[in-house]
Amino acid sequence: MTIDSVRAALLSRQASATELATDALKFAEAENPRTNAYLHFSPERALAAAKRVDEQLARGEEPGPLAGVPIAVKDVIVTKGLRTTCGSRLLAHYIPPYDATAVVRLEQAGGVLIGKTNCDEFAMGSSNENSAFGPVLNPVDPTRVPGGTSGGSAAAVAQGTAVVALGSDTGGSIRQPASFCGVVGVCPTYGRVSRYGLTAHASSLDHIGPLARTVRDAATLLGVIAGHDPCDSTSAAAPVPDYPALLDGQVKGLKLGLPREYLKDLTSETGDLISQGVEVFQRLGCEVREISMPATGYAIACYYIISTAEASSNLARFDGVRYTARSASSETLADLYRNTRGEGFGAECKRRIMLGTYVLSHGYYDAYYVKAQKVRSLIARDFANAFQEVDAIVAPVSPFPAFKLGEKVDDPIAMYLSDIYTITGSLAGIPCMSVPCGTTAAGLPVGMQILTRHFDETTMFRLADAFERTRS
Repeated sequence: MTIDSVRAALLSRQASATELATDALKFAEAENPRTNAYLHFSPERALAAAKRVDEQLARGEEPGPLAGVPIAVKDVIVTKGLRTTCGSRLLAHYIPPYDATAVVRLEQAGGVLIGKTNCDEFAMGSSNENSAFGPVLNPVDPTRVPGGTSGGSAAAVAQGTAVVALGSDTGGSIRQPASFCGVVGVCPTYGRVSRYGLTAHASSLDHIGPLARTVRDAATLLGVIAGHDPCDSTSAAAPVPDYPALLDGQVKGLKLGLPREYLKDLTSETGDLISQGVEVFQRLGCEVREISMPATGYAIACYYIISTAEASSNLARFDGVRYTARSASSETLADLYRNTRGEGFGAECKRRIMLGTYVLSHGYYDAYYVKAQKVRSLIARDFANAFQEVDAIVAPVSPFPAFKLGEKVDDPIAMYLSDIYTITGSLAGIPCMSVPCGTTAAGLPVGMQILTRHFDETTMFRLADAFERTRS
């Protein structure tokens, strides 16, 4: 179902929100063993939200743009009274005392939260194999990864157990799973959506964004959760357009840039599908030109220095003293810190904490962290220069489609390189999204990435929607 079809069913009285929520919960629980997409469900909260929608409809009131829509939320986004584990043993029993702003807004719009989705521990990974509660399996091919770290949310939408979902994106963690699972994933401009209630990984890079089966649904969900929030000092006061109302399928005359640095190392099938997607835009009347992004080659090193440094600082709070699990075998405070973190964090979290602590340490801060921030400015300048020539940039999401479970788990560098096309947009803080552009001979989905200027999600959605219409 889509947001519009759910709304139509409710307004025509073909179904009640309570009936839809009950069916959605039953279906999600029955299907979950196939993918392990959900860590826990929220039947009481879902049915209470559905009841509110039914009562509003009975009174003749407007129930909201997400009325009755079953929604899944990534388990790094806090939910009051509902366990939020971040995919970690440290928070296996943590129940937050408040809701994230994005969750408050989607429920105020009539959304029905049916469950929390599995993710890489503290949103660290590129394959969703780093969860303490087992990997998520790709619903397209269960022998392959769904992408990380929002793989649970992407799998839930692709599997049809949620109409839309919330994920988080630090360096591609919405876009890459969307590409691997064949759904739409959006990383909005940094500051467009409040981060209040999002467990921090790398604070200057973290975003909350939607995953959906259609561009229109993704645009609708973003319109609901976007906007200024006084609880988040990085939240922007920029006005939020009515995104769905602007989707008219008309993109003639828009100028699109193809970065040569992004296209030179593509595998043949992925490259062919991206080229076919570009040809579609040309047939729609877009002007396509090649552009250069010379700082792209430094992006991986830059990203993994900045993100691990911020992660090292952010994860220091999980020490066994406050709300985390606590090691039972500690006699001193130092032992408590050491044992709790040693027992609670997984291998990838430990790797990133160690790397981040190293680059922030005395004697290395200027050599690594400060230099990485300078390179980040160069990457942002590349985009600024490009957007003087073009309205949007079209690029791949990943060098390859979904890979096999366990294929890269013992090679962190190979795993990190899967983010090479997504981290540049994250470092620049611009809006970017993945839209399905075809499948390989093996039936694996491939996503095409669209990137636009700061706060110009409208152009991004218009291009994605026009492209999607040619495939329907």
